[in-house]
Parts: sequence; C-alpha cells; structure tokens
Amino acid sequence: MRLALILSEVATGLRRNASMVVSVVLVTFVSLTFVGAAILMQMQIATMKDFWVDRAQVAIYLCTELERDDTPSCIDGVAGQEQIDAIRAELEGDTLAPLISSIRFETREEAYENTLALLGPNYVDVITLDSMNETFWINLIDQTQSEVIAEAFTGTPGVSEVKDQLQYLDPLFSALTVATYIAVGIAGLMLVAAVLLIATTIRLSAYARRRELGIMRLVGASNRFIQTPFVLEGVIAALIGSVLASGAMVAIVHFGIDQYLAGRIAFVTTWVGLEELWVVVPVMVVIGVVLAGLSASFAIRRWLRA
Repeated sequence: MRLALILSEVATGLRRNASMVVSVVLVTFVSLTFVGAAILMQMQIATMKDFWVDRAQVAIYLCTELERDDTPSCIDGVAGQEQIDAIRAELEGDTLAPLISSIRFETREEAYENTLALLGPNYVDVITLDSMNETFWINLIDQTQSEVIAEAFTGTPGVSEVKDQLQYLDPLFSALTVATYIAVGIAGLMLVAAVLLIATTIRLSAYARRRELGIMRLVGASNRFIQTPFVLEGVIAALIGSVLASGAMVAIVHFGIDQYLAGRIAFVTTWVGLEELWVVVPVMVVIGVVLAGLSASFAIRRWLRA
C-alpha cells in the first residue's frame, strides 16, 4: 500500500510536469552522450598508443650523395661499408643491445621499390635510386628509450638523420586529446544544466502539490516519505535520458566506427567496440542516476525547510 501510494505520487508528478520532464530527459541525454563520447575517445587514444608503441620503429637514415653539401655528417657522400659496419657493431654492442628488440637493414634498392609501391608507378620519373637512403630499422623493447638511439647516432659520420616514427603520430594523439578535453568540458556544462533543471523541476512539482504536502505533514507523514516520490521523479527522468544516451553510443560505435571510420582510415587497425561499451554504458547510467538523485534530494529538502 505504501509503495503503491509512492508510485502514484511519482506518476502524478511526472504527468503534471511533462514538459519539464522532457527537458530533463533531453538535457541528460545530450550531456551523457558527450560523457560517453569523451570516455570512448580516451579509450581509443589509449588503444592506438598501445598498438603503435609496440610497432613504431626508430630509423637511422644513412647518407646519400645528394646530402654531401647539406649535412655535416655526410661530407664524405654515400655511407661506406666501414661506416655501416661500425653502426651495426654499435647497435649490437653491450650498451645498446639490451634496449633493442630487432634490427633490419634496408638497402637502397629495397627502399626504392618500397617507395614506389607506396606512392605508385607515376613517381618512377620523379624518384631516383640515388635519392634513397640506406636505413637501419630498429624495434625497441621500450619505445620511450628512442632518445638514447638518437643521441648515440646523431652526427655520426655516414648518418643523415635519426627519426622516431612515434613523432609523426604525436600531433594526432595531441589533437585527439584536445578533442577529448573539449567533449569533457561540454559534458560538464551540460551536466550542470541537467542538475539545475532537475532541481527546478522538483521545486515546481512540490509547489504544484503544496496542498497535498501540507495535508501529509498534518497527518504525520515523515520527511522521507514525502521526499521519496520527488527523488524518484528526477531519477526516472535521468534514467530515461541515460538509456537514450546509451542507445546513441551504441549507434555511434556501430554506424560511425564499425561501418564508416573502420573502412576509411586504414592506418588505424584497432578501434573501440562493444567490449568498451560494456564499460562506458554503466558509467553513464550511474552518473545520470546519482546526479539526478542527489539534485532532487537536495532540492526537495530545501523546499520542505522553506
């Protein structure tokens, strides 16, 4: 009987403030969608970093004849066999060997063929064999130690330059991180708006039922009994918004990532999916319900004390 009465009061409140409830649902839906997007984006960044850190290489480009006048370490022109052997010996020495997982030497001919395969046959007349660098490709056990390789070989006779492939991906990771911060900021503002809107809705609902509340007080109803329907109103509205936001995240992953991005961005081979959604969706629902419950509880307590 007590539960039925509480549910009846909840239904009455939702019906009387239908427009405000719809507003709460929409604001909660938008804010939690931004929250979920920010979480998924951060997961995607972490996934991409893990993937590329394991596969990124450090390249030691050897000198070509074309770099003789531009690079001090290439003053002798093309790197000779003695210089190549010296570089290999240092890489395999006691100092650097513990840092290295594998070493691959790419000849000038192999570099030429690989470049044409990447750019296409239209570049046959543009790229020449003499412009290709012989290269040591190095996989490190710990990619954060790439600076050690750079310091060891930068300026070494026969070495044109040392490049860490992760340097090319840093701008992408930085851009994605900034986008995540923007999404978090928008989500925070929307959540504040949702909290304020829920509090306003509860106060309006309490004012509309002030006569019933006065009668409840006169007959000895406890504050908890009076507050419970109002808290449930806010929680139900936020729960509906959370469910809609969860559905939006499923749609984003399925249509936006699996059906669109995965087929168009070839260099990213690992995308977030349903497995990550099993983590994100409960977080979104908990955030929505908890914030709504706290906001509604605080609002009705203040109104009852007024």
